[in-house]
Amino acid sequence: MNHYEAINEVLVKLFNEIMDIEEKALITSEFKDISVNDMHIIEAIGVREPKNMSTVARALSVTVGTLTIAINNLVKKGYVERVRSQEDRRVVLISLSEKGAKAFHHHQKFHDKMVLAVLKDLNMEETEALTNALLKLQKFFKTYL
Repeated sequence: MNHYEAINEVLVKLFNEIMDIEEKALITSEFKDISVNDMHIIEAIGVREPKNMSTVARALSVTVGTLTIAINNLVKKGYVERVRSQEDRRVVLISLSEKGAKAFHHHQKFHDKMVLAVLKDLNMEETEALTNALLKLQKFFKTYL
């Protein structure tokens, strides 16, 4: 198998495996009422200051309308809270509830384990090469957004 074939096979399998593993790792009995997509919305909201819907929608590359539907469900399930901005009452800010913050940290732990598993056996040169290759791959994917 040449380099092209190997990289193609690894990327295709890796994408599918990450999606499957992430779903199994993230959607535990505690978080069985949400999807991996919901977890990514929770991740985009984050645990810092409240964000407006446009900011979160942009981070996820979705429309505000699409995000609104998902946020409505996450509010009903107790993961997200809505508040009006004190500066501009027309602006709705979203933030994570205590339950949402717990889901955020659960998701973050999965990502930490994944990254540390990749880096643990690499030397500095290999780490830099992998980082550069992944940044180039990310740049390629951004051209399709």
